[in-house]
Amino acid sequence: MTNIKSSGFTLAKGKKLVGDDVYEVKTLGDLTIAIVCDGVGSASHGREAAQRATSYLINNFKMRPKSWSIEKSILTFVKSINSILFQESQINYEASELVTTLALIVIEGNRLYGVNVGDSRVYMVRENELIQLSQDHAMQEVGYEGVLTEAIGISKEVSPYYFENIVQKNDKILLCSDGLYSIMDDERLISGLPFGAHGLVKKASKIMQHDLPDDTTAVVVEILKADELVILKQQILPIPETLKKGQVIDGFVLEESLIQNNRTWRCSKKSREYVIKFAPLEAIDDEAVIDLYVKEAWNAKRLRGKFFPKAVIPKKRSSRYYIMQLTGGEDLESYLAKGQLGIDDTIELAKTLLNMSQYLLKFDLVHGDIKTNNVMILKGETTKFKIIDFGSITEIFSSDSRAGTPSYLSPQRFQNEAISETTEIFSIGILLYLALTKKYPYGEIEPFQTPVFKEAKKPSVYNKNIPAWLDSVILRAIAIETERRYEHYSEMMVELQNPQKVKPFFPKNSSIIQRSPLLFYRTAFTVMFIFNIILILYCNTK
Repeated sequence: MTNIKSSGFTLAKGKKLVGDDVYEVKTLGDLTIAIVCDGVGSASHGREAAQRATSYLINNFKMRPKSWSIEKSILTFVKSINSILFQESQINYEASELVTTLALIVIEGNRLYGVNVGDSRVYMVRENELIQLSQDHAMQEVGYEGVLTEAIGISKEVSPYYFENIVQKNDKILLCSDGLYSIMDDERLISGLPFGAHGLVKKASKIMQHDLPDDTTAVVVEILKADELVILKQQILPIPETLKKGQVIDGFVLEESLIQNNRTWRCSKKSREYVIKFAPLEAIDDEAVIDLYVKEAWNAKRLRGKFFPKAVIPKKRSSRYYIMQLTGGEDLESYLAKGQLGIDDTIELAKTLLNMSQYLLKFDLVHGDIKTNNVMILKGETTKFKIIDFGSITEIFSSDSRAGTPSYLSPQRFQNEAISETTEIFSIGILLYLALTKKYPYGEIEPFQTPVFKEAKKPSVYNKNIPAWLDSVILRAIAIETERRYEHYSEMMVELQNPQKVKPFFPKNSSIIQRSPLLFYRTAFTVMFIFNIILILYCNTK
């Protein structure tokens, strides 16, 4: 997550090379998970318990049912690993030998969820004040200090201490084993946090003349900025159910509905025209739909590439909408109804799409729905293109994304493979083929249809103006097999910029005469020549 920075470090006690502490920090989608486990030294397999607890929790969060809350997930997984380690100890050792403490946090948006078992701690530093969020499970009686009352694997049942908090910009969260806080008082912890986990642990080691009395571990998680997505979602804003021409919303006058569902309008304010897009009606009752809309508005606002219309989310809104620049021109779908796109304009379109895709890659995103309806043509001294529809933009390598229009999807997308550079390149290739020929290379595919992909004809079969090199670029982009297609946007861009370097692209099972007629005839001539020499020699010996 770009709004979070993390670090972790551990040192073993004394002269040991490996200690019993284990830590992990992982980002899984929208979640950041940090764990510190301190294998109990009095148990013979403390380090193994710490390692297994850490990996078990991380792996279970990877497979967490989407319907489960974070709280339910944490408590269920912690109790489950406790049961596993306890039962295995009793079977193998007839005693509790797989024992570890645990400190765990999960950050989702602006919310922190946490749990601890034992005496590994979780602190938060806010405005230079250190606050312990966890609660030690240890005896306080004189002579018994440090004796644990709870630990993972020590008994059949476990009672974790669970907590939640809101995080904000500049908060620092520290997870650590008792080896750290037993040496570093609050003041030292606060002063050491800016140097991260490595600085904290090394400082503790220096205090003890580099002879630590216990394994010492720290994980530091810093909140660099507030999660804007969460802030946008938490805003209490109504979603208008009816919209009509002439209606005024925050000074924007609705002029014309641009889409049949009446949620996107051309509007005006102070003699300037814009596009206003409202949240869909389904978002009123469906949290998943509002999540998608908020993400769309956020992407529209933050993506500033020249290939997109500019967008803003007004600070003072009375309902859920965002505003976009009115690009003018017409969409490629309407343009193609009247004629084909020229060769030079098509090449410019290809470069625009590839530049856009490369730009989105910096954010780990893909457009997800490249098609004629989402391309606006702006005619002037030179033809320019704008790419619209922020609603389809999704994370690259997403395997559950429904983004896309069937006729533009690669065969791999129909097999539920993850969306990637090469699947996006396929969509770009389909669009270019259609722009030049007004035909789909694999036919028009209907929703819910299971298509059969057969070798596509060269675009030049339908448009004689297409040069051979551009034929090859497009055919390689729409290759049925992934391994024959461009793997990266940059590869396709290089060929578009250097036509003289483009190698001919042939169907997979094409013959040698199709691939290289000159080589075929040279080979045939050589074979015939050798055959004739042999025949002459044979005849002379008779």
